[in-house]
Amino acid sequence: MRIWGKAAILALAVAGPVAAQDRPVSIVALGDSLTQGYGLMDGDGFVPQLQAWLTDRGHAVRIENHGVSGDTTAGGLARIGWALGTGVDAMIVALGGNDLLRGIPPEASRANLAGILDEAAAQGIEVLLVGLRAPGNYGPEYQQAFNAMYPELAQEYGTLYVESFLAPLSAAAETDPNGARAAYMQSDGIHPNAQGVAVIVEALGPEVQALIERVSPQS
Repeated sequence: MRIWGKAAILALAVAGPVAAQDRPVSIVALGDSLTQGYGLMDGDGFVPQLQAWLTDRGHAVRIENHGVSGDTTAGGLARIGWALGTGVDAMIVALGGNDLLRGIPPEASRANLAGILDEAAAQGIEVLLVGLRAPGNYGPEYQQAFNAMYPELAQEYGTLYVESFLAPLSAAAETDPNGARAAYMQSDGIHPNAQGVAVIVEALGPEVQALIERVSPQS
């Protein structure tokens, strides 16, 4: 009995750290309606499709959907503490589209994003920052300032960076605007349908894999 007891203790001592290392990587997806999965059935949105894409490639990962329709960078900053909670390893930040629609000054959006990144840095959380390209509606100065804030913040904070959430669909629209809209977008012309999300996930998936590689899950 004594021999068995010592063996059991030894086995637990060895197995304990392994179990801790094998826990899923926890990723928070902080964003707006594009992250939330607006207008889509359960399982068709960005988060569940990305989760499935990563699982199919052998990644032990759990993605929490913290996308809120209509949210701005200010809204993301206001709820960042609650979104991160405890035990989070990494975060995808995809905010700014609603700032753009409302014409919020880029310096305000930049400050909000910096606040989000400050909180992530304070908690040792790795980040993938997803940008957005502004049209020329508000003039060249606004456009330049808005477009520049994402890569500049990514460099400043050492985050991973993707130029645009919708870039894969924009690329398809360049060759066939009407066909791409019908194939990949919902009727509002703003939000991708399930097939459009699949195209986005195929493009962003490798970037999220790179994010996972940066993470060393805590026991």
